[in-house]
Amino acid sequence: MFPPPATRSTLRRTRGAAALATLGALLASSLTLAAAPTAVAADSLLSQGKPATASSQEGEGYSAAAAFDGNLTGTRWASQWRDAEWIQVDLGASRSLSRVVLTWEGAFGKNYEIQVSDDGTNWRTAKTVTGSDGGTDEIAVSGSGRYVRMNGLIRSGGYGYSLWEFQVYGTTTAEPPAQGAVRVAGSQGNWQLTVGGQPYTVKGLTWGPSFADAPKYMPDVKSMGVNTIRTWGTDASSKPLLDTAAANGIRVINGFWLQPGGGPGSGGCVNYVTDAAYKSSMLTEFAKWVDTYKSHPATLMWNVGNESVLGLQNCYSGAELEAQRNAYTTFVNDVAKKIHTIDPDHPVTSTDAWTGAWPYYKRNAPDLDLYSMNSYGDICGVKQDWVDGGYNKPYIITETGPAGEWEVPNDANGIPDQKTDVQTAEGYTTAWNCITGHQGVALGATMFHYGIEHDFGGIWFNLLPDGLKRLSYYAVKKAYTGSTTGDNTPPVISNMVVDKASNAPAGGEFTVRANISDPQNDPLTYKVFLSGNYANGDKRLVEAQWRSTGNGTFAVTAPEKLGVWKVYIQAEDGRGNAGIETKSVKVVAPPVSGTNVALNKPTTASSFQAGYGDCPCAPGNATDGKAGTRWASDWSDPQWISVDLGASTAIRTLQLVWDPAYAKSYEVQLSDDGTNWRTVHTTTTGNGDIDTINVSANARHVRLNLTARGTAWGYSLYEFGVYS
Repeated sequence: MFPPPATRSTLRRTRGAAALATLGALLASSLTLAAAPTAVAADSLLSQGKPATASSQEGEGYSAAAAFDGNLTGTRWASQWRDAEWIQVDLGASRSLSRVVLTWEGAFGKNYEIQVSDDGTNWRTAKTVTGSDGGTDEIAVSGSGRYVRMNGLIRSGGYGYSLWEFQVYGTTTAEPPAQGAVRVAGSQGNWQLTVGGQPYTVKGLTWGPSFADAPKYMPDVKSMGVNTIRTWGTDASSKPLLDTAAANGIRVINGFWLQPGGGPGSGGCVNYVTDAAYKSSMLTEFAKWVDTYKSHPATLMWNVGNESVLGLQNCYSGAELEAQRNAYTTFVNDVAKKIHTIDPDHPVTSTDAWTGAWPYYKRNAPDLDLYSMNSYGDICGVKQDWVDGGYNKPYIITETGPAGEWEVPNDANGIPDQKTDVQTAEGYTTAWNCITGHQGVALGATMFHYGIEHDFGGIWFNLLPDGLKRLSYYAVKKAYTGSTTGDNTPPVISNMVVDKASNAPAGGEFTVRANISDPQNDPLTYKVFLSGNYANGDKRLVEAQWRSTGNGTFAVTAPEKLGVWKVYIQAEDGRGNAGIETKSVKVVAPPVSGTNVALNKPTTASSFQAGYGDCPCAPGNATDGKAGTRWASDWSDPQWISVDLGASTAIRTLQLVWDPAYAKSYEVQLSDDGTNWRTVHTTTTGNGDIDTINVSANARHVRLNLTARGTAWGYSLYEFGVYS
């Protein structure tokens, strides 16, 4: 709460934990804003991530958007080195204003004005500040406006003006959310969700940031037209999220997690037929939090479980799987009944990953008030599945968005071909149209995903990975508000092509090309990332070594490890937006000049795995010239592998193509008779990448003496090449 300003305005200043001080000579403007209301609603951060402009910027890394990105000490706006400079933000609509917080860098404004405008052209001065000494200036304002500007008058020194963050707080002018009981009202095929008797369509997002970070992100969620967020778990940590949601007029679908949740590969294997202790424990736990949050103004409904009917297939099969699915959905009904006894004013639902789960709920969970499901590429088929199944309850979609990697065709390298940014945005639009097209039955959706992770999955599904808004962010905003007029939208990348897409040499260069443009002609900066998700299971995005060769063309250094990698182009507009496009590239062993004299020659080893995984993995697999076969030893030290070239041969180069089970320490040894060996190369720093070793010698036998493994497995080579 921030109190209405007194007749003589004061400005609160903070530096870390320093006490508040009054800034002298702060004068109220002769232009008066509307009077503040007697009772002030809890204010919200209105400006973060909104379109920003400035009279100038010191350089490429100091754009106006940096003052509105929520990064208090990492990014900043800086002007040219002169007095009359300004920075402004477009809140998107007229808002009731309560305060402005300016977090100055060392180059601060000594004298400046806070100005407000309805149209971005005609300005009125809300406050005039004189004699500021930097730090953090917190200024009380009143009235309303769409645009807010810091108009610099006199600098503090020889530099320009520089702000770490420019925050505008206030309240929206929208009607307050309805209060009261939440009901599933109506009858077959003509249902409606109501809150306090008023119609309510779920326009939602799944929630990704930590609950503690809700104050940072919730105002942005609100600005998208979102009225609901969904969580997967509810406990003591949920309160900050619920409180912040309520303060922003947003409701929450409170989730409860049950094993094995999350679909294929997730969760543990609970026996719902026999494990009474687990079910009793969960029932007690859920009841506790229902009782805790049943009267919270943010609570919309309760959601029991996530994709467990599907997930049970990872634990059981055949008749036992059917028994477990029936027992699970029966337990969900027990939970629903228990919730209803504690909280009769909020509905209960349960989410699964396919409409094929709905017959189990229809048969075993009559106490659910409505159904829920997660659906991506098949979202537009849900309506017909509901009709064909003869269901008598409405539903909401609790996750939807672009087609997942499990739903799209593979590319030429055999991995899922990810949709473009444009196609992804269209996917959200299509999903919303199909949901709202099932009138009287589909009661809305919480689309996936308000997440900020900048990794493989984050690029596939997040609306703002690394806090950067994508085309899909604006597609959801348009679906919920009907318009994105006035928004600065992201760069658009199209026609991305990877040269050498199927044969990029490890450690060498390959070329990536794309058409890149910006709707507002903002200057763009670029990044290129690589992900080893399909090569080594590492889902992180790591910035590649790359150089621009102009016109949307980038020369990228390939990883040393073999396999199929994802390469990403990221174009940023300096206004908090990004276009991201990705394609696959297959990294192969680099060519070696000369002849592979070890090819198909007799090869022996200290041991080999006869039957594990893709084995047998005989020694000869390492010298057969095939990239898909390998030799693998026992899981112990030391081991060796040796090839007989048949006669004394001039040797110039060895190329070792390791499997993930590599050697950390090994020796290259040569022999003329297969008995007496001489060492020509030693390493103790092997990392599993391709090893290319120069050797200038003559020998008939070549051996790797492997002394220390790099993993808990044995030693494994795809290729042991000896070149003459």
